[in-house]
Amino acid sequence: MDEAMVPRMNGIDQEFSYANNSAFQKAVISKLTQIIEESVTDMFKEMRPSCIKVADLGCSSGSNTFHTISQVIHTIHGICKRQQSELPEFEVLLNDLPENDFNSVFKSVPDFIERLKKEKGEVGCYVGGVAGSFYERLFPTRSLHFVHSSYALHWLTKPPVGIENNKGNIYMARSSPPNVFKAYADQFRKDFTNFLSLRSKEMIPQGRMVLAFMARKNADPSDDDYCWELVAKSLVDLVEQGVVIEADVDSFNLPYYTPCKEEVAEMVDKEGSFGVHDLEILEVDAVPLFTDEKLGSNIYEEMGKIIANNFRAVIEPMVCSHFGDAIIERLFTRLATNVAEALSTEPRKVVNIVVSLTKL
Repeated sequence: MDEAMVPRMNGIDQEFSYANNSAFQKAVISKLTQIIEESVTDMFKEMRPSCIKVADLGCSSGSNTFHTISQVIHTIHGICKRQQSELPEFEVLLNDLPENDFNSVFKSVPDFIERLKKEKGEVGCYVGGVAGSFYERLFPTRSLHFVHSSYALHWLTKPPVGIENNKGNIYMARSSPPNVFKAYADQFRKDFTNFLSLRSKEMIPQGRMVLAFMARKNADPSDDDYCWELVAKSLVDLVEQGVVIEADVDSFNLPYYTPCKEEVAEMVDKEGSFGVHDLEILEVDAVPLFTDEKLGSNIYEEMGKIIANNFRAVIEPMVCSHFGDAIIERLFTRLATNVAEALSTEPRKVVNIVVSLTKL
């Protein structure tokens, strides 16, 4: 993978950290509760292991990191309490790229264990980090009972090749030529199929996996209005101001893909290692995500700034690597304005796919 295009989130020690700017991700994770509980319950009834090995892929850092792990432990604890049976131990394996802010993750482990103890008494929970790409082998053969990943699998191993004609865009857009849509779809098919194949080797038969990632509603990708069009528009605005070179925008394409439901179902079926228990589209309204924020009288202007900061926490390292850091403030200030204008004219929804799988 081109190191310049590695999707590395901003660390917790940075002003615009991913930990403090991940409202979209938190909203989606919070809506997965029932699916995760059902998946974990089915797995535990099927296996009854004395030690449950759980992997979270693309864990990042911040408060979201331990949310799903807490759900898994809470679900198993509830089953054992009702049945008056012994609680198993838990081995929790947190994975992300080596560039991830693992220091802040590890520093938060003692507080996480202490919260478990206060809520549930003594829980044998052992947390470790696994640095590496989930597009490579990460764990021993047949070692995992439950795998989870949220807001990670829409990132590809690399931008697709052969899309030099995607001028003025940084991802698929309604103005993109047909070959761009095909190139992105082909790259996702290769990466996602590889992901499934690798996890099939690492998971125990009848183990469960729950994945959530950005998606689109329409089978025809040219019918969708992608959030990245506003980032591209902001870059083009800077070209017009003489701040950015047009050729640099034309050569900047994100390693990212939002599949539709039908694509995911077809790939899972074709790869053949997993059975689909649940596959659905989950939509989250953009506006209610920020009801807890202290918004001023101009709600769209304030939301524009917040959403621009969310984008910044995710893509700033890639933007700096390609364009240099001198444009950062102007780019995301411009993006905030463009987002505010877009929100004022039409509501925006964050579209996600959630898939629950069983290892065959």
